Amino acid sequence: MRFCLSMILSVIASSSFAADTATEWRDLFNGKDLAGWKELGSAVWKVEDGVIVGGQDGDFRRGGLLTTTEQFQDFELQFEFMIDEHGKYNSGVYLRNDPRAGYQTGYQVNIGRGEAGEYCGGVYANKEWLSKGDEKDTIRKKLDWNKLSILAKGPHIVVELNGVKVADVTDSKPVDRMLQKGVLAFPTYGAEGHAGWVKFRNIRIRELK
Repeated sequence: MRFCLSMILSVIASSSFAADTATEWRDLFNGKDLAGWKELGSAVWKVEDGVIVGGQDGDFRRGGLLTTTEQFQDFELQFEFMIDEHGKYNSGVYLRNDPRAGYQTGYQVNIGRGEAGEYCGGVYANKEWLSKGDEKDTIRKKLDWNKLSILAKGPHIVVELNGVKVADVTDSKPVDRMLQKGVLAFPTYGAEGHAGWVKFRNIRIRELK
């Protein structure tokens, strides 16, 4: 009995999700406006009924990022999303992105349609998939709210989609800038001549010590 208890305590203590390794959860979106966020590019971002909506306002040539003004390094991130169901239109979240860049510089956890080769919950970096996440697109709910949970600790990225772990990868050749502090960035841009849309809500984070 004593051995089993010590094993359990050891597992809890070593877990990345143990309470003593992280700060308290806090909201990044107040549900009213884009305070604490910055727009880069020509995409259109707005708040409607407590939800962040990103799109091209009918012009597929428009695109850009919505980034946090604050920078983060190691953290747990949670949010809910809903996305258009057209072709290769996709979005996601860039982790530790350069705050001055209107494009991806950090790791991307993708949001898209697996059947179109835009894998939801997949981890993308340096022009390659480190993990294809929900590759068969069986976990994501179409035209409905989905929950994404992300653990980013150094080159180790863990992704859960609707409570199911879909990615657990450690980058074997990380670039230094991808491990340093950076902003979180949500992208949106037209694809295949189509102006799509993506929605986010209930965005919260807790930083790892």
